[in-house]
Amino acid sequence: MPEARALTKREQEVIRLVAEGYKNREVAEKLGIRVKTVETHRANIMNKLALRNVAQLIRYAIQKGLVKIDQEAFEESIR
Repeated sequence: MPEARALTKREQEVIRLVAEGYKNREVAEKLGIRVKTVETHRANIMNKLALRNVAQLIRYAIQKGLVKIDQEAFEESIR
């Protein structure tokens, strides 16, 4: 697998919001940018990190500390 390239600050913001479950439109509203710009950032993130799907993107965000999971809430949600 190729070495992942560094994400820009804006890409980190986008990946954090996507991993938290926000839709492209919601991300755009929160960041004050167009939906098309969010889509471009997402495509760039996926390419830079060689990710194939949103599940991999979320896993990356958690591993890198871009989002935190509440372990108790998580365990409760899967019961």
